[in-house]
Amino acid sequence: MRSRYSAYALGDTSYLLATWHPSTRPPTLELDTSTRWRRLDVVRATAGGPFDTEGTVDFEARFVDEGGRGVLREHSRFVREEGRWYYVDGDVAGA
Repeated sequence: MRSRYSAYALGDTSYLLATWHPSTRPPTLELDTSTRWRRLDVVRATAGGPFDTEGTVDFEARFVDEGGRGVLREHSRFVREEGRWYYVDGDVAGA
């Protein structure tokens, strides 16, 4: 989760696509270059331990863009395949 946040902050679309599960991964990804990610707070995580094959993360990501300050809240789902974690999808609060 934190590595994906860092990739968003750095604009690293290659990493984001590589860590996105193939069943839900978009063919391309364009990031809004006016968004500046400022802080990630993991609110809650379920499962995701060394013997788990799936897990969830609830987080708040703070940002600044042309409209001012904001917070993205999401409940994200991950799966582990062949020892590697992949982002599957997420529910954005208020969306």
